[in-house]
Amino acid sequence: MTIRTLLSLTALAFAVGTTAHAQAPAPAAAYPTKPIRLIVPFPPGGGTDILSRLVATKLTESAKWTVVADNKAGAGGTIGIGEAVKAAPTGYDLVMGQKDNLVIGPWLYKNLPWDPTKDLTAVAHVAWTPVVIATSVNSKYKTLADVVAAAKAAPGTITYGSPGNGTSIHLAGDLFEKAAGVKLSHIPYKGSNPALMDALAGNVDLLVSSLPSAMGQIKSGKLRPLAVTSAKRSSSLPDVPTVGESGYKDFDVSTWYGVFAPAGTPAAVVTTINAEVNKLLATPDMKAAIQAQGAEPQALSPAQFGALLNKEYVQWKGIVEASGAKIE
Repeated sequence: MTIRTLLSLTALAFAVGTTAHAQAPAPAAAYPTKPIRLIVPFPPGGGTDILSRLVATKLTESAKWTVVADNKAGAGGTIGIGEAVKAAPTGYDLVMGQKDNLVIGPWLYKNLPWDPTKDLTAVAHVAWTPVVIATSVNSKYKTLADVVAAAKAAPGTITYGSPGNGTSIHLAGDLFEKAAGVKLSHIPYKGSNPALMDALAGNVDLLVSSLPSAMGQIKSGKLRPLAVTSAKRSSSLPDVPTVGESGYKDFDVSTWYGVFAPAGTPAAVVTTINAEVNKLLATPDMKAAIQAQGAEPQALSPAQFGALLNKEYVQWKGIVEASGAKIE
């Protein structure tokens, strides 16, 4: 082999190596490299807002990420979901979704431009909570039986406030009316906090609310819880009976909260966020903080959370239709 041939082969090997190096995929950038926005589709002060800010704060502390909660309220939470759907699927725009805006809203609002089962990716389940039926501490109603007796004596005269028409909380009230065979008057508000304030003032007889939204006033003694709507008692209110225990067998309505991302978000990013949230949910501090709000922490994989969404999306179509609730 001549020197010229040797040099040519060496040059060729160098060229091939250089080309292969240039074409090799660059290693994925570490996530996250900038602040993450967590869209909150409801106003400040409600259950979704409380849990969202708790997750954002604790993730910032534990994972050293910068997570910023951003309230985008309106239309039963569907406006905030819509903003998340339109965001770039990079993992830097997330949304705290829950039953109201993901499995009820699509059947309630006509022609929503998104489908939660197709346009979002389930990332991390955070918590579930029962709905609580409560009244002002100054109210004459001491038990759920008192409410039912009064409602049967004077149908339609007892009012209850909810965070809005067609929310899971409103529908929990509607399902209770059907189970008890009574007629109440539903007063919808624009969010949990206005309903809570009117219940405390006695402007409505009852409050039907997520437990996180009402927990502060229950703890302060200003709000009297009459029953929770889950199948079992809340660990946060162990002395408060369930609706089922109050005589309405198999009554079970609860809501859940979790983090979603736009469809198409890389699986590696979804896995990273899920791992950090689940790690957080396993800590005593986070468990205690969630339970202090009346919710129950629960970690799920993205696949498990997605299956929950798909199942309830189908189930609640019939419940919404039976309630007659519809917003054009």
